[in-house]
Amino acid sequence: MLELTRLISAFHRRGVLGGSLAAIAFAVLGSAAFTAKKRKGENDGASPQARSHASSKTLEKVNLRLKVNNQIYDIQTDSRSSLLDALRENIDLTGTKKGCDHGQCGACTVHIDGKRVLSCLSFAVMAEDKSVITIEGLQQSDGSLHPVQQAFIDNDAFQCGYCTPGQIMSAVSCIEEGHAANDEDIREYMSGNLCRCAAYPNIVAAINQAKTQMKRV
Repeated sequence: MLELTRLISAFHRRGVLGGSLAAIAFAVLGSAAFTAKKRKGENDGASPQARSHASSKTLEKVNLRLKVNNQIYDIQTDSRSSLLDALRENIDLTGTKKGCDHGQCGACTVHIDGKRVLSCLSFAVMAEDKSVITIEGLQQSDGSLHPVQQAFIDNDAFQCGYCTPGQIMSAVSCIEEGHAANDEDIREYMSGNLCRCAAYPNIVAAINQAKTQMKRV
């Protein structure tokens, strides 16, 4: 009889404890669901003007004046647009390539005020009041190819060609920066430009050829 009483007592304690936990869980989950539903109702009840304003803030457009290859371009683009996207989509200069879009392959290299820059990591708005040179603007004033462009052709310094514009832009800077004294320096200062076709020996040879020609220019 005593054992039966203990069992009944233990059953009731577990029942009370289980019931308490269930009640707490129901209260917490019910409150969260009510809050979520209320917020959804508030958003659904927002005026069309308010929703439109929120959307326009997300896609804010800005007017930019960019100097690219010594020409002025007035464009309207997303305030968060990269220089790479602005060049390709707004100005239609598609020579600058989008590779990794994370600043790791160098395919998007351009020159800003004479310095090589990864355009996928640069906001277009940052290029205002500056001079941007892309692969399309690298040729000489008489229309002939830049010595680096010609050297890449002479030395077969490409295969598929996708990375070539970025390679050439970096190669020009590598020479102008004084980092092409020897093969080791060239490899070091060109290491930010990847070539999946592995044309690296030919790229080094092209830079060695071009550096002597650029000294005479």
